[in-house]
Amino acid sequence: MPSDSKFPSALRALHSRNYRLFVVGQLISLIGTWMQSVAQSWLIYRITGSAALLGLIGFAGQIPIFVLAPLGGVIADRLNRHRVLIATQSTMMVLAFVLALLTLTGVVHEWHIFFLSALLGIANAFDIPTRQAFLAETVSREDIVNAIALNSSMLNGARILGPAIAGLVVAAFGEGWCFLLNAISYIAVIGALWMMRVDAVPHPHAHVSAWDSIVEGFAYSWNTKPVRALLLLLGLVSLMGMPYSVLMPVIAAGVLGGGPNAYGLLMSASGVGALAGAALLMFRRHVRGLGRWVAVSAASFGITLVAFSFSRRLWLSAVLLVPAGFFMMVEMAASNTLIQTMIPNRLRGRVMSVYSMMFMGMAPVGALVAGALAAPLGAPATVALGGAICLGGGLLFAAGLPRLRGPARELIVAQQLAAGSPAEEVTPLQE
Repeated sequence: MPSDSKFPSALRALHSRNYRLFVVGQLISLIGTWMQSVAQSWLIYRITGSAALLGLIGFAGQIPIFVLAPLGGVIADRLNRHRVLIATQSTMMVLAFVLALLTLTGVVHEWHIFFLSALLGIANAFDIPTRQAFLAETVSREDIVNAIALNSSMLNGARILGPAIAGLVVAAFGEGWCFLLNAISYIAVIGALWMMRVDAVPHPHAHVSAWDSIVEGFAYSWNTKPVRALLLLLGLVSLMGMPYSVLMPVIAAGVLGGGPNAYGLLMSASGVGALAGAALLMFRRHVRGLGRWVAVSAASFGITLVAFSFSRRLWLSAVLLVPAGFFMMVEMAASNTLIQTMIPNRLRGRVMSVYSMMFMGMAPVGALVAGALAAPLGAPATVALGGAICLGGGLLFAAGLPRLRGPARELIVAQQLAAGSPAEEVTPLQE
């Protein structure tokens, strides 16, 4: 049976057995991860009633990614990525079980949550760049655009289901059961990884020191102008725009007068929009025009955040979060796709570690700033300020697009030739 008859074009990456296992395992696990994220934020806010501590818990969980992701990138480029993922996912499962035990037995305190969040951040510093690099090993090069879009769809499907389930579970049984369900969900992804048939991938230059490897990854990311521009915009959006989710418990309870169900609804609404953005990218077969999508999405994300900050009705806030999630996902996934198609495989782990620093690593600093600003300014004004800065960043990126198109095309063609594929006429930063 021809492969095209098994899956439609939008799902063509599923031809790969390893990728199918990867997606199914990740979907189940990420539903649990989002459940824990929502329940953890609600737990710390319920215990303390402090918006500043919400920012601190986000900082504690994600600052290790910013600090340690470069080392994680070196590990991803030197060791077997498949085995590294099994180790990191198993570590996360143990941490989730510990948090569940502490919460269900009623002995959990703020410092427990902060400490376990920091340990989870350390595990993520090695897991995220490895997972991003490993994704490219599960599909053929011509399917990588579709694979990243499908992966984003899977992530945001979990982002819709996880908070919705968490709101119900927290309201009915308490936060501890969300943590326990998350721990159990890791069994799916670990089992899927064990079931994969993965060929050994050579990792050259292992004799080079770890420091020199880190420097090489940073130098490539900075000196390659299209990659640098995409990473800087992503970092700005992560720093100033994405922390709106950290303040969501304050907005749900203090501004909109809701409870855990309202919080879950708002997070799910953003997830619905993000899923739609990822689904749109699934139908693309090439990278042409994605640069313009990045610019428009960053600016539009900022506009919708400003509009959201003025809402005082739950239904309107939920409606506004749909386009916010949509534009946020398009900006992130399109940037990921462009970077993955421009970089050589020998540097993939290290460049994706810089991507992780910009995407996940800048978020804790943003969470800390958002938590600090929310006290004097209020959560809505803090969200509006972040949205305005994202709008400015998108406009600046759009102004620089004409200078980036030629270098981006040369990089993509070079990687196609290195992979043994015919060079296509691509102009990735314009339609």
